[in-house]
Amino acid sequence: MTYAPDLALARKVLAAQPFSNLLGARLVAFGEGEATLEVDIRDDLRQQNGFLHGGVLAYAADNTLTFAAGTVVGTRLLTAGFTIDYLRPADGVLLRAHARVVRAGRSRVVCRCDLSVVDSAGREALCAVAQGTIAVPEAAQEV
Repeated sequence: MTYAPDLALARKVLAAQPFSNLLGARLVAFGEGEATLEVDIRDDLRQQNGFLHGGVLAYAADNTLTFAAGTVVGTRLLTAGFTIDYLRPADGVLLRAHARVVRAGRSRVVCRCDLSVVDSAGREALCAVAQGTIAVPEAAQEV
């Protein structure tokens, strides 16, 4: 069975996540092994030095990795694990996370994610990278 990615359905899945709603996350692209999630950078999402909190970056990586996997295997997924490397302090007006599938297997999908901040002039700067493994639960696999 081939899965056909559906942006409207993916947005419904995101809207069903209370934490995503709290952050104001938006899914702006979903298809062909890739997904892009955006979060407006607000003062209440910053840490004590004024930069975007690393937990917000980790959330965006986790969710975007999983949505990218969902473009090839469907919506019933769980994050098995991920790593994130913070490259520079995140400061700007927008966080953009873009993930793509590296390899999709029957029970696991490996994805990579670039996290960038966009400043008020529209300049984008890479601030973190992540790689994750997304599990396809047995009940969701085809027999």
